[in-house]
Amino acid sequence: MATTAILVHVPDLLTDQLRTMARLYGDEVGYRNLDGGTAITFAQWEEQSNRMARGLIAAGVGKGDRVSIYLRGDEVLRWVVAYAAVHKAGAVAVPTNTRLTAVELATILGHAGAVAAVADPSLMPTLAAAADRVPSLSLVVATTPSPATAETAPVAALLVDWQDLLAHDASEIQIPVGGDDLADIMYTSGTTGSPKGVVVRHRNVSLLPNGEPPWTGTSWIHASPLFTFAGIAFVYNPMKLGMGALFVARFDAGRWLRFVADERPVAAFVVPSMAQLILTHPDFDDTDLSSLSLLALGSAPVAPETLRRLQLRMPGATVSNGYGMTEAGPAYCAMPREEAERRIGSVGKPMPPMEVRIVDEAGAELPTGGVDEVGEVGEVGEVGEVLIRMPGRQREYYLDPDATARTWSEGWLHTGDLGRLDRDGYLYIVGRKKEVIIRGGNNIYATDVEAVLLELPSVLEAAVVGVPHDVLGEDVAAFVVLGRAGSTTTDELRAFCSERLADYKVPRQIRLLDQLPRNATGKVIKHQLLIG
Repeated sequence: MATTAILVHVPDLLTDQLRTMARLYGDEVGYRNLDGGTAITFAQWEEQSNRMARGLIAAGVGKGDRVSIYLRGDEVLRWVVAYAAVHKAGAVAVPTNTRLTAVELATILGHAGAVAAVADPSLMPTLAAAADRVPSLSLVVATTPSPATAETAPVAALLVDWQDLLAHDASEIQIPVGGDDLADIMYTSGTTGSPKGVVVRHRNVSLLPNGEPPWTGTSWIHASPLFTFAGIAFVYNPMKLGMGALFVARFDAGRWLRFVADERPVAAFVVPSMAQLILTHPDFDDTDLSSLSLLALGSAPVAPETLRRLQLRMPGATVSNGYGMTEAGPAYCAMPREEAERRIGSVGKPMPPMEVRIVDEAGAELPTGGVDEVGEVGEVGEVGEVLIRMPGRQREYYLDPDATARTWSEGWLHTGDLGRLDRDGYLYIVGRKKEVIIRGGNNIYATDVEAVLLELPSVLEAAVVGVPHDVLGEDVAAFVVLGRAGSTTTDELRAFCSERLADYKVPRQIRLLDQLPRNATGKVIKHQLLIG
């Protein structure tokens, strides 16, 4: 039986934007997978997601049910179709990290109460191993048919083929949802503890409004996994700007440079670790990057020297370090082009309705401007915790009122990030509260030491942590990845730091590594450095 078409319009419902693009620019390519050489037009995206939404409903997925999207990056086109289909079915998307172990996967899907999962065959054994601990799971959509094995037997009875869902009617459908209904549950990366599910409601899913943008024929390139806060923003935001999206499933600095030269995107997003790899690649100086008018960095603090070198290489582009986090939702800061070079190190000015406060340990607001660490009055205020408020768009943790109460107070999100505000309202992030190393009573921000190490051209990556010390309480340890083995010694690194840092900030312990441990979002997992 065909599912009756149901349409509803909620302000800024993401699927309404897709419908608009399919109506106005149906033949234009909305998303491209640069690794696979595949693409999807807005019309195909709209039609396939309509079919899949009906298929999910026919298979028993109801309004408010949680659906895991558990697909690798090279399945990006199916990922964006599934994401739209889940919302059209009135269900809740659970973007799922593809690097989780079976135990971690079971924890997240069990906590979400997922009733369905969309998975590709390569991930099916992990999903099958987790399924016994997820009693709510009753449907698994396999993107590609694959023979049953002993490993996948636990989900064999739940399997439905992707193509079977796409056999349904392609006409428009939207199960009615309201602004307070759940759209997504985004699980945090867990770098500082157990992952938590951040509730995303339809009213706070995006800051950019829907509209009928003029089609620019340009594109935005990114490589962040779509299950991350940074990645998922690039499902709909490019189209809202009249642009297509270019996705790099497997980031490699050399390939990224070639893609920019060949595809001529006008905007790009990279995380700091990607930026550092791009900077140190031998092709960086000779690649044509002139098409870029914006290079946005985010997801972690960026060393000022990294921003300077990128801006020098791309004088015609705005190179800026953005700031955001899953818990803050659509809150973001913007850096005007004319301010980018003058305010190196700033993540920009909070954009209304975002509000920012800097507070001390007692919760008292700290002034903008003030006495800096060498005792001089500066233009940048004192360091404290960054608090963010988005009136009417506050998020919370799913099924965790205690954690919600600890994290949000009177509408203010306690980010756990340390920052400063200058007198003009520009925000500077200096690190995490947990990344303050207290050595002999002196506070040391890990990012300050990392920024100095990254000034050396031979240093590809650097991570600084506090290690226990019998006398000082903590000492400073640096873990460094060199661009070329043997190009710099630990003594030279230490001497370089000694020339640029107060003596108590200089790392006594320096270890050279082949690579830093990272989670799927690209963030360094610092506690693994201490274990390793």
